[in-house]
Amino acid sequence: MNKEEIVKNYKNNDDKLLVSKMLDQIDLCSKRNKMQNTDFLDERQKNILQKALNRMKLENYTAFGGFEEAERKTYIFYPEKWNKEINYDEVMKVIEVILPNELQGKYTHRDYLGGLMKLGLKREKIGDIIVCSEGAHIIVLNEIVQFLEQNLTTLTRFQKAQIKVKPIKYLHSCNIQKEKIEIIVSSMRLDNIISELIKTSRAKAEEIIKEQRVLVNYEIVEKVSKSINIGDKITIRGKGKFEIEEQIGNTKKGRTILIVEKYV
Repeated sequence: MNKEEIVKNYKNNDDKLLVSKMLDQIDLCSKRNKMQNTDFLDERQKNILQKALNRMKLENYTAFGGFEEAERKTYIFYPEKWNKEINYDEVMKVIEVILPNELQGKYTHRDYLGGLMKLGLKREKIGDIIVCSEGAHIIVLNEIVQFLEQNLTTLTRFQKAQIKVKPIKYLHSCNIQKEKIEIIVSSMRLDNIISELIKTSRAKAEEIIKEQRVLVNYEIVEKVSKSINIGDKITIRGKGKFEIEEQIGNTKKGRTILIVEKYV
């Protein structure tokens, strides 16, 4: 494996670093003859690494995020002659947050993630956050489990919560919360849709796109006029994730009426 040859194919410095770190984990796996893993990756990062792995024709790895539908996953590499079952508990755990009765159902994904960020944690150490009416299940890498167990209740919002650490196999996967919203756009251009999704001006929507804060189907898009299709997933960094579900008609003035699923 020639690390320099592989990394030089990437122009973006963040992408170079991402691939370089993965190659280091693969190298450690081979040298130490034990499992190694990446941090949790978002969809765009997974796409980048998966393409690299496909080119390398590597087979001794798996991607896992705690449950099959997890959005954020870690790549786990194991030695070529590995004959054991992968023990995912060696990589990650579930932090279960059970809220007091008066707070149940009141916190969103953003409330939990915001709390974790206030503790100074890096996003890549945290997997999916599954929000339920009674609280949440937070998937995290083992390296931050003890810290969270000791510090989550120092946050005002979680002072009265019960915090439990559970093996990943006991993960209770609640349905991911979504809400349907209706938007009306003059065309299916990306800037039009962004403007309506976050209730801002076209000029501001263009600015957000050009700042590389918008991903369509997990790829950064800078072209404001990009045409969006039914089924496309749009992520606006700092604003949320949306899926264009269906077109339900047109207004008398010919504007398009769309139903969008917003991830809560």
